[in-house]
Amino acid sequence: MHIEQLRDYCLSKPGTTESCPFGPDTLVFKVADKLFLLTGLDSQPLSFSVKCDPAYALELRERHPHTVKGAYHMNKRHWNEVVCNGELTDEMLLHLVDHSYELVVAGLPRKVREQLCK
Repeated sequence: MHIEQLRDYCLSKPGTTESCPFGPDTLVFKVADKLFLLTGLDSQPLSFSVKCDPAYALELRERHPHTVKGAYHMNKRHWNEVVCNGELTDEMLLHLVDHSYELVVAGLPRKVREQLCK
């Protein structure tokens, strides 16, 4: 996966915005002003941090120790850093983006969730 593919996929999600609030080297994607993915623009290989269900996060880290770990500077119980090193398929990487987005959306007020579905 390349940064352009990741960016395009994130922006295809309803209500998604992108910004660089942590400086020019970190791209952040939010839905309803809540972060669901961040990535370093200069990381090689590409890596990104996504929100994750705590039990699923542990399972992923155990199953893929060279690819998935607790996200740097984030609550490691809820956030994973995922390295795009070829161990996980693009389909699985996109699933992790979807999972993060869905967790964040599920935590939004009902009225905001309904507006996203329009």
